[in-house]
Amino acid sequence: MQIQKLEEELDTKIFNRNKKPIQLTEIGHKIIEQAKIIVDESNRITDIVDQQKGYIGGDFKLGIIPTVMPTLLPLFLKTFIKRYPKVNLKIEELTTEEIIKKLTDGHIDVAIAATPLENEIIKERVLYYEPFVGFVPTEHRLYDTKILDVENLNIEDILLLEDGHCFKESIINLCSTFGNKNQHFQLHSGSFNTLIKLSKEGLGMTLLPYLQTLDLNSEDKIYLREFKEPVPAREVSIIYHKSQLKIQLIDALKNIIDGIVRGVIAFNDVKIISPIQQKKGA
Repeated sequence: MQIQKLEEELDTKIFNRNKKPIQLTEIGHKIIEQAKIIVDESNRITDIVDQQKGYIGGDFKLGIIPTVMPTLLPLFLKTFIKRYPKVNLKIEELTTEEIIKKLTDGHIDVAIAATPLENEIIKERVLYYEPFVGFVPTEHRLYDTKILDVENLNIEDILLLEDGHCFKESIINLCSTFGNKNQHFQLHSGSFNTLIKLSKEGLGMTLLPYLQTLDLNSEDKIYLREFKEPVPAREVSIIYHKSQLKIQLIDALKNIIDGIVRGVIAFNDVKIISPIQQKKGA
């Protein structure tokens, strides 16, 4: 009845009731999208008041990409919860694509992802630069090489994460940067632990983010190989929609992560590898 009343007031049909199941009309889709914007904006009134008061509390929805969450979250979560007990932190593991959509739609407040993303509606604030580390099994041609050179990498014998992971795209871009554009991959997997196990079985080397290597046992650490400077690295940032108002919460989160990660990662001379497809000539 309420929908019919609204249709009468607007003198238009929002739903096509002649189809089963009923569907939104073309104008109905536009009305629903505008309604979502109105609801989201009305919910931001509380954010405006909190910002003015400098209040740090309330719901705070955070998205983190899969290749960062397992290693970074345990470093800062306990500290953040203890320092800001009035914050109701809700965390989701999301791909970069899902993060951008949810930030755009207002379904999450902030995210941690590999950057740069080159998205004009997203603000990026760098948290740290995380070097790539080689994991080279005994049988691999580079096992006896103590310091790796990216020019010696061959994408054909590197085990990669499955599609949808930006870390995989970073490795592809890393190899493409140095002239190796053959993308005939032997195997894709969904986790670094699986890649490590497969590498030890002699199926190829792999590349790991630095934080992922800290929890390896002493037996596995003998397979680790650092790169010569400038070390290839990924840029990890805290990102949010340019119209986001929960800046106090974002600053609080960033400051805690900054303080913790600074004592863990101390690499300075790095070459940032973008997770997005590099432009020709760039």
